[in-house]
Amino acid sequence: MQPLIDNARTFGQRPEEFAKLAEGQSPQVLFITCSDSRVVPALITGARPGELFELRTAGNIVPPYASSHPTGEAATIEYAVEVLGVRDIVVCGHSHCGAVGALVRGDDLTAVPAVRDWLTHAAPRPAGTAEDPAVAEGVQSHVLTQLLRLRSYPFVDKKVTDGQLTLHAWYYEVHTGSVLTHDVSSDAFRAL
Repeated sequence: MQPLIDNARTFGQRPEEFAKLAEGQSPQVLFITCSDSRVVPALITGARPGELFELRTAGNIVPPYASSHPTGEAATIEYAVEVLGVRDIVVCGHSHCGAVGALVRGDDLTAVPAVRDWLTHAAPRPAGTAEDPAVAEGVQSHVLTQLLRLRSYPFVDKKVTDGQLTLHAWYYEVHTGSVLTHDVSSDAFRAL
């Protein structure tokens, strides 16, 4: 913890770098990814403060759209699209994902009921083999499912249909730092 505290103490000693941020935010990208501490969107993309609007959930899950019972995730997505006017949404899964791995393996999650219940939003169960510690196939199929889930949000679907919003599926390898993107024409993940 001490290195984090030390950095926080010196971070505010560069006010000229941050003064403009007080005027508001206008990120162009909503970056949806996992809560995993090994996945750092600004590090992966090189983004500076104010350039990414982030939504982090266990397993980068986008819950089903329900206007009668909105979730914090739905509110974040709606705010990014309707208020901030982001032009792109990236759903970024990652290798060695504990959430997707648990789904692929069919782990017993009764000891963590909130996690178990949250992961039900990932349906259908991701493809993949339990023997793959990176759960690459499972994560990649899961990311594509989350893109489809985003399209079920009426305001997202409208902006995509109108050409005002583009959805991207990324797969980050925590063990190499490589980022792959889904190529629609070949239906495969390829290096950026």
